[in-house]
Amino acid sequence: MKIWPDRTITADGAQAHIRLQGVSCSFGDKVVLPELSLDLAERRVGVVGRNGSGKSTLARLIAGLIAPDAGRVLINDVDVLRDRRGAVETVGFLFQNPDHQIIFPTVEEELAFGLTQLGQSKAAARAKARAMLAHFGKADWAPRAVATLSQGQRHLVCLMAVLAMQPAVILLDEPFSGLDIPTTRALRRYLDQIEPALIQITHDPAALEGYDRVLWLDEGRVRADGAPDEVLPAFRAAMETEEGGDAGTDLAG
Repeated sequence: MKIWPDRTITADGAQAHIRLQGVSCSFGDKVVLPELSLDLAERRVGVVGRNGSGKSTLARLIAGLIAPDAGRVLINDVDVLRDRRGAVETVGFLFQNPDHQIIFPTVEEELAFGLTQLGQSKAAARAKARAMLAHFGKADWAPRAVATLSQGQRHLVCLMAVLAMQPAVILLDEPFSGLDIPTTRALRRYLDQIEPALIQITHDPAALEGYDRVLWLDEGRVRADGAPDEVLPAFRAAMETEEGGDAGTDLAG
């Protein structure tokens, strides 16, 4: 059974093509993203910024989880807000807290659910769920109660559930928050193996070393955009100044 989909590669050879066209987003009187346009075709893209800079809002817009006030978001020419079925097939989202994502009592049920939502039969969904578990060396997890798993293991369940749906791109919103160092390293190894494009929101610049592109958001605008070795040192320096904020400030916003 094939794990990774052909649609992770677009016709022009990009891993996934994400376009934000004049996107703006407000919550009440607060403008979070003021008319943002982006074109992302890299395999690994990171997003950093201070608390409240619009990082998580950007991720949710790309995933089609919230609607912009203006503009639109396209992934491989799928309008993620207007074509919900296409969005579910194209983009996956990994939340910071796995308990905000998991809804079924057993691991196999959790992995199979999204597949049934895509129209697969229960039998086919269960078979594909077991294939995904076997691919990650976790075949024995199928009947296990999710409640018996550690937080790191639940994160992995969420990742496998998203991957089972074969999206072209996966958004990660602070995926390692609250995890210990060994668990974080293990999850990063899993993420390094997967085929879909990744967009990672993080407060930890070190997590983006080796990425293809990094965006630094500041008050909803792109303050810097480029290679990690260009953007991350400037970001770190700004965070260490009085203007940028104390080095210990929580940047997860």
